[in-house]
Amino acid sequence: MTLPLITTKSEEIFAAAQKLMPGGVNSPVRAFKSVGGQPIVFDRVKGAYVWDVDGNQYIDYVGSWGPAICGHTHPDVINALKDALDKGTSFGAPCVLENVLAEMVIDAVPSIEMVRFVNSGTEACLSVLRLMRAFTGRDKLIKFEGCYHGHGDMFLVKAGSGVATLGLPDSPGVPKSVTSSTLTAPYNDLEAVKQLFAENPGEIAGVILEPIVGNAGFIPPDAGFLEGLRVLTKENGALLVFDEVMTGFRIAYGGVQEKFGVTPDLTTLGKVIGGGLPVGAYGGRRDIMSMVAPAGPMYQAGTLSGNPLAMTAGIKTLELLQKPGTYEYLDKITKKLSEGLLKIAKETGHAACGGQISGMFGLFFTQGPVHNYEDAKKSDLAKFSRFHRGMLERGIYLAPSQFEAGFTSLAHTDEDIEKTLAAAREVMSSL
Repeated sequence: MTLPLITTKSEEIFAAAQKLMPGGVNSPVRAFKSVGGQPIVFDRVKGAYVWDVDGNQYIDYVGSWGPAICGHTHPDVINALKDALDKGTSFGAPCVLENVLAEMVIDAVPSIEMVRFVNSGTEACLSVLRLMRAFTGRDKLIKFEGCYHGHGDMFLVKAGSGVATLGLPDSPGVPKSVTSSTLTAPYNDLEAVKQLFAENPGEIAGVILEPIVGNAGFIPPDAGFLEGLRVLTKENGALLVFDEVMTGFRIAYGGVQEKFGVTPDLTTLGKVIGGGLPVGAYGGRRDIMSMVAPAGPMYQAGTLSGNPLAMTAGIKTLELLQKPGTYEYLDKITKKLSEGLLKIAKETGHAACGGQISGMFGLFFTQGPVHNYEDAKKSDLAKFSRFHRGMLERGIYLAPSQFEAGFTSLAHTDEDIEKTLAAAREVMSSL
C-alpha cells in the first residue's frame, strides 16, 4: 500500500508564492491546474532524479522540459561551469565560446549555415518570424493548431501546451490586428496548407511548425507530411521553419531534419543547446541570415545573448551527446517505457495510445490514433489527472498536463523504467 505523499513544506511555499507571483509560478504549466492538487516545490536535482522540499524523491520524466538530456547536474557540465564562473557571468561583448558553440550547431544541423544565439525559445521564434517577413517582404504566416512557438502575440493562435493546459481561449491582450496575419491548419493536413496558399497567393512569408509536436502531447508527422511542406513552400516562394526548440539535439544529434531527411530554410533551437541554462538560437541559410543586423537591416539584439555560462553548458552537453551509442541508448530505454505503458493500459482496460522517438515520448488516454490537436483533445483529461497524481504518490514525476511530451535522459536506467512501469500498473489498475 502506498503511503500518503507528505507535501507540507511544498504547500506552505506555494501558498506564499501565490501572493507574490501570478498563480504562484513563473510559467503556467508548473501550477498543476490541469491535474489538480498543488505543485511540489523542488529542492535539488541529480541525474534522473529530483527531490522536493519535503524530502520526497522522484524519477523525473520532465527534465526541465527537455534540456536535461544528459541527466541533471552532469559533473562534466557542472565542472565546466565552475571554471567559467571564475571568468565572469556576462560579458556583453564577443567571446570565443560563442564561436565554439556556433561551429558545433552549424556542423550538426543540416539547415544551419549561420546562427544567432538568444536567451529563450520564445525569443528565437519571435526573431525568426521577423526574419521570414524581412526576407520575403510578406506578412502572413502559417502555423499549425496545437503547435506552440513561445508566447509571442503572433503565435498565440490555436497554440497548444500551456494555453491548452489551462483551457484558455487565445490570449487576452493580443490585438486582432496582430493575429489577422496568422493562418492556421491542422497538423498532418497537407491539403489544408495547399488551400491556404491558394487563398493567399504571394502573401505568405512562411510555414512554421514543430516537426514533431511536443506541445499538444507527443504527435509525430505522418509519412510524407514534412516532405510535402518542403515542396509546397518552395512552389510558393515561402520559407519553411522547423521549431526544434524541443526536438533539436534530442531526436537525433542533427534534430528532426537529420532524422527524417527534410531540410527547412530556417530552424529555431533552445533547451538542449543551453545544457540547463537559459538559451535559444535561430539559424539557417547564409543568404537569409545575412539579413540580420549588423550584417543586414533586420534588427534583433540581446544583452545576455551568447553569455559565457550558457555557451559553456551547451558546449559540454553537445560534447557528451557526440559519444558513441548515445541516441541508441535513449531510444532503447524510451521505447521500453512507452511500449510498457501502452501494454499496461491495454491489460488494465484503458483506451490509450502514444509512442516515442529517441528520448521523447507521449501517452494519451484516448483510443486514437492521434494525428493532430483535435485528436489529442479527445483524451480523458480527468483520467490523466488521476493517473498523474497516482504516479506522483509513487515517486514518478510526469509532466502535469495531458498536452505535454515526456523526456528521458542518458541518466535513466533500466531499473528506473521498471520502477516506473510497476507504479503505472498499480495506478492504472486502480483508475
